[in-house]
Amino acid sequence: MADGKEYLSRPDELGNVHISEEVLAVIAAAAALEVEGVGSLSANLGTDIAELLGGKKNLSKGIHITVLEESVRIDVSVLVKYGYTVIDVAKEVQNAVYNAIENTSGLAVEGVNVHVAGVTFERAKAVQQH
Repeated sequence: MADGKEYLSRPDELGNVHISEEVLAVIAAAAALEVEGVGSLSANLGTDIAELLGGKKNLSKGIHITVLEESVRIDVSVLVKYGYTVIDVAKEVQNAVYNAIENTSGLAVEGVNVHVAGVTFERAKAVQQH
C-alpha cells in the first residue's frame, strides 16, 4: 500500500484484512476521551505544529501505536481533570482502550501505557451582572 500509512494485516479465510494504524489510534482516542476525568488528550509539539501547518485536526493526537509481531502496544497521553484521582483515571483509560482495540479490531493488545501529562482546570463561568 503505497500511500505512506502503516497497516496491520490479518489473514482471513476469504483474503486479508488491512487495518491502518491511524484507525487504531482514533479508536483508542475515542475510548480514552469517554473516560470520566479525562480532560483531553495531550499532544506533543510536533503534532501541534502539524495541525497549524496542515490546517486539519489530528483526531488521534496523544496516541502512539507500536506494532509487535502478533500484537499491538498503545501509549496514551492524557490530561486529567482537576479533582479526579490520577491513578483511578489512568486505570480506567487502560481498561477502556484495551477493550476498545480488542473488541473492534480483534487484535491482541500487549499493553496500554498511560502517560498523565498534566491537569486541566474548568474555566470559571462568567457571571453576567444585570
